[in-house]
Amino acid sequence: MELIQLNPSIPRQRRRIEQFLDDNGLRLDDVDYYAALVDETTDEIVAGGGLKGGVIKCVAVADGHKGETVANQIVSHLIAHANADGHQCVKLFTKPQNQKMFESMSFRLLAEAPKAILMETGIGGIKRYSEELESEKGKVKSEESNSKLHHLNPSTPQPIMPQSGIIIMNCNPFTLGHRYLIEQAAQQVQTLYILVVREDCSMFGYDERKAMIVRGVAHINNVVVCDGSEYSISATTFPTYFLKSLSDASDTQMTLDIDLYRRHIAPALDATVRFVGTEPDDPLTRRYNELMKSMLPDVREVARLQQSGVAVSASRVRKAIVENHLALAARLVPPTTVPYIAAHLATRALKAELNTTPKPGLVDTHDSGAHRDMDHALMMRSIRAMHPYFVRLATLGYDSPKLPAHDDIVSIGLEAEKAMFKSTGGVNTYKGALFSMGLALTAATYIIGRGKVATTTHGKEYVPGDLLSAIIIQLANGFPDTRGTHGSQAKQAAQAGGSLKSALDNAREGYSQLFGEWLPFYETRIKGDDSYVKHKTLLRIMCDLDDTNIVYRTDYDTMLNVKTLARHLLEDFSEAGIDDLNRDFVSRNISPGGSADMLALVVFLFGITRKD
Repeated sequence: MELIQLNPSIPRQRRRIEQFLDDNGLRLDDVDYYAALVDETTDEIVAGGGLKGGVIKCVAVADGHKGETVANQIVSHLIAHANADGHQCVKLFTKPQNQKMFESMSFRLLAEAPKAILMETGIGGIKRYSEELESEKGKVKSEESNSKLHHLNPSTPQPIMPQSGIIIMNCNPFTLGHRYLIEQAAQQVQTLYILVVREDCSMFGYDERKAMIVRGVAHINNVVVCDGSEYSISATTFPTYFLKSLSDASDTQMTLDIDLYRRHIAPALDATVRFVGTEPDDPLTRRYNELMKSMLPDVREVARLQQSGVAVSASRVRKAIVENHLALAARLVPPTTVPYIAAHLATRALKAELNTTPKPGLVDTHDSGAHRDMDHALMMRSIRAMHPYFVRLATLGYDSPKLPAHDDIVSIGLEAEKAMFKSTGGVNTYKGALFSMGLALTAATYIIGRGKVATTTHGKEYVPGDLLSAIIIQLANGFPDTRGTHGSQAKQAAQAGGSLKSALDNAREGYSQLFGEWLPFYETRIKGDDSYVKHKTLLRIMCDLDDTNIVYRTDYDTMLNVKTLARHLLEDFSEAGIDDLNRDFVSRNISPGGSADMLALVVFLFGITRKD
């Protein structure tokens, strides 16, 4: 027998895997790695199995070989491969009738459903996580607040409350509805444990979601927020390759998840109550609640919080974020969630600029413009690398009782810059944007945190542009004149040709052109549903901005020429005209990178300051 690797991403090898599994009554599931034992004389697959991270999938043995040790050989190989990739504990979903076979290979049963079981082997695993949860017991902040929280009257006999309860939450992001559920549940138990879903397939990452919850429940003294784990069996992690009917998948996945909870999670925290919100809309979540009630001793549903007759939901917040509307999102979340939303708007603004296609001389989804060391994937990677630092800047602004300290801003900015360079292999993709966006983001969340927002006649709160500009000026004045940057070198080169404003100069003016001209230009075209709003706003910025990036790469006269060309194209706009300008800029090594940074800033500030 020969052990070989088959690559599911190569069509011919994928078809071979699929045929082998089909012959054995299975389907190919999502795997990164697939190993097969092949009969060298016939070239037929005798046994095979795959891996997705630390989960073994799609193990099969051909007829005529089921009594042999080939299954053990494949599984041992997959365990070793997973261990080498850093997975000390390896999991396996399989049919119930395979339990004894895998127990003989040192796998332990974690959870079972009528049509599937979950097993694991290796170091740590559910035992270690249970021990981590046990260490959280008794970590309530104080007993003092319980009388307030539970509204107890000392003269009235009170029923004995359960010692502890659990809520398992994703919080993508943390909303007023989540906070309401926690507040209601906390009044019904002595200690309430919040377990954060660790699986990262959400708009907000795990660390952000947990931090939002911790901040949002700081006022409730009998709540303990615990680390989540990989022991959450969701629709994205549960494989279906061994189920005869895909219609069985949802109930099987949910039953496994609930069984794992009642066997391991609840006992670790001595929890006798599970709290959930009612689900009027999503049939899968409603079914999950029904299964919990049938499998667990005490499941309590809390009616969803509503605003104007509509349930508050994280999906509504995400919709507002996609629509670039902070004021709309802020009405649905606790104030402590707002800086996280603002950070996402900043990141999304950078992506919006990057994805605007076509652009002259700049990286977009079609080409790399005048940049030989960058492409779309590299730029996107660097945006992702900077995002955690936008979150830190946003929370710094929000938490600061007085204007954020210059050194604190610089410290986070330098860490973000280091992360950017690490993600790009040393290529400077967004150093300028990091400065301008970081400054504006910190200023905006400082205003929000101090409660200095304005309110429309309809009760919507927004960040006023004039105040935002003033705070940016105060923050920018803390920065010394730069030396050695592209902007400072461009200013020196331009002395013979004329005056030139650097990025710092524009910030010290509170981005007066942006607030006075470019933002109103963008807003007018957004309201008019102009499909080329970002293209035209970029050209509008190019007409005015002293783009030091152009001067650094070429010279001062070329920058003046770019302003003229942008004005002409804006007056007679066409997509073909942008394509022509792109070819011209590529041939002359022109990249209006400063204008691109300002376009991203316009998009962000529109989302922060918009009222309607």
